[in-house]
Amino acid sequence: MTPKSLLSLVAAFLLVLLALDSYFIVEETEKAVLKRFQEVVRPDIEPGLYFKVPLIDKVVKTDGRILSYDMDTESFITAEKKLLDVDAFVIWRIEDVQRYITTVGSTAGASKQQIMFYAHELLTPRVNEGLRNEFAERDVREVVSGEREDVMDSVATRVNEKTKKDLGIQVLDIRVKQVDWPDQVRSNVFDRMRQERKQDAAEHRAKGRETGEEIRAQADKERTVLLAEARRDAQDIRGEGDAQATKIYADTFSKDAEFFSFYRSLQAYRNSFDQGSDIMVLEPKSEFFQYLNSSDGQ
Repeated sequence: MTPKSLLSLVAAFLLVLLALDSYFIVEETEKAVLKRFQEVVRPDIEPGLYFKVPLIDKVVKTDGRILSYDMDTESFITAEKKLLDVDAFVIWRIEDVQRYITTVGSTAGASKQQIMFYAHELLTPRVNEGLRNEFAERDVREVVSGEREDVMDSVATRVNEKTKKDLGIQVLDIRVKQVDWPDQVRSNVFDRMRQERKQDAAEHRAKGRETGEEIRAQADKERTVLLAEARRDAQDIRGEGDAQATKIYADTFSKDAEFFSFYRSLQAYRNSFDQGSDIMVLEPKSEFFQYLNSSDGQ
């Protein structure tokens, strides 16, 4: 190959490089600025195909999508001076590319991941400050359920005002994933809840025992009354039966007094001689043996 041919080949190669460096493409998911000698000459370039001055102009691209990141759990004090652990996440995007590159992406040689990490490092203290201020003005009930939506909207508005001005970042939303007591406080809360439940259980048991005693006492009272009434009724019935029996005996025996006397003597004999080993010491002429001595009792 002759020197002239080699020179032509090198020139063609350089022209190709210059041609490739004379345009750039901004994707739909990107935002870009055009810098010339470290001065931004074209900010906030929309997605598309563009031309630039080769070897002089430099294109700096950033992510144009809506981004989010989870923050580390932080502790905040409420208006009641109670400590809460808050786990939140931030939804944001780059609004002012020029300011973002100037403040966040100005580190030379940094990768996109490093720049993104740096952006998160700048966002975190601003978000924590907003959450701290809002939690300090509200009690636990408000930040957990009552006014949680208002708290998050207020924090997002406050933080967005600062980040747009300082970093070129628009904070779209801030949400709390979880609000919980710190480990030590949670343990104390659970202990107190257990004690309250034990106290409630003891009260219920005491009321149950008291109710049981009342029921048993009432049942015993009713049982005693029922037994007394039954005994009274039984005595009345026995009395009436005995009275009727006595009347029948009297009416019957009054018809024949001699037969009644004889019958009573037989009953006395039966009761007296019920046991074969019984011994009676009486005179033979005793009135007790009158019907044994004579059939007419004489």
